[in-house]
Amino acid sequence: MPTRIRQLLEMIRFSHTLFALPFALLAAGMAWWKNSQEGIPFRWQDLAGILLCMVFARSAAMAFNRLADRKIDADNPRTAGRHLPAGLLSLPTVVTFTVICGVGFVASTLLFLPNRLPLLLSLPVLAFLCGYSYAKRFTAWCHYWLSAALMLSPIAAWIAIRGNVEWPPVLLGLVVFFWVGGFDIIYACQDTDFDRDRRLHSLPARLGIPAALRLAMLSHVLMVVCLFGLWYVAELGPVFFVGACLVAVLLAYEHWLVRPDDLTRVNIAFFQVNIIISMGLLVVGLADLWWTAH
Repeated sequence: MPTRIRQLLEMIRFSHTLFALPFALLAAGMAWWKNSQEGIPFRWQDLAGILLCMVFARSAAMAFNRLADRKIDADNPRTAGRHLPAGLLSLPTVVTFTVICGVGFVASTLLFLPNRLPLLLSLPVLAFLCGYSYAKRFTAWCHYWLSAALMLSPIAAWIAIRGNVEWPPVLLGLVVFFWVGGFDIIYACQDTDFDRDRRLHSLPARLGIPAALRLAMLSHVLMVVCLFGLWYVAELGPVFFVGACLVAVLLAYEHWLVRPDDLTRVNIAFFQVNIIISMGLLVVGLADLWWTAH
């Protein structure tokens, strides 16, 4: 059983939850800060609900993605070693895991009651998250379906705590949208030839790697613009401003690492740099809120 659990967590790349979770927690932190100004008390069950919903939703979506792509993964030398194509996990096991995580996500929204919006929106959100798995079969803009799915995390966290939608979570969601869209384009450059051969859709396959990398850079420029827009609209302080400047530097470094004629450092750009960005923004965001409160 411990081995099977480890294999399931490896299959869904559980550690990659660090990409989206910090943005949900940052949105929650801003929402709690605004609640405190209005005299609304903090509830521990809201924090538990956000953590559980993020883990279950991402796990369900990733497991569903592995199910939908299992035949494609088996044909791609880069992904043939994944758990389903390699036979390390059985199809019934992964289906069961997906269903359990989906039910866990919906059940976790009950922690936000009497706010019913998270429960009412849980099934449409889950359907949208899982729908990404089929996007590359019909659109080259599939990267931005993924980014739109992750964009929901800060907006959903805000709705869960505040019960409405305001500009700060929307701008933070746009930060996530352009950030994820950009780095997913970079990551997809590794499969350009395979996607063309199998008539799968991606921007690198459609535009070519040089043009796709330029589009990824534009996406990250827009991310930085939204980041400073968030700083201005949410009336954040100097700590967040400095953090936003550092993010711009890290993104420039990411694009320096990956070149059209050299994709050997894509994994460094994708994993290491982007985890620093997501965790770093959470730290400087919460530090800025603490600075403002004191």
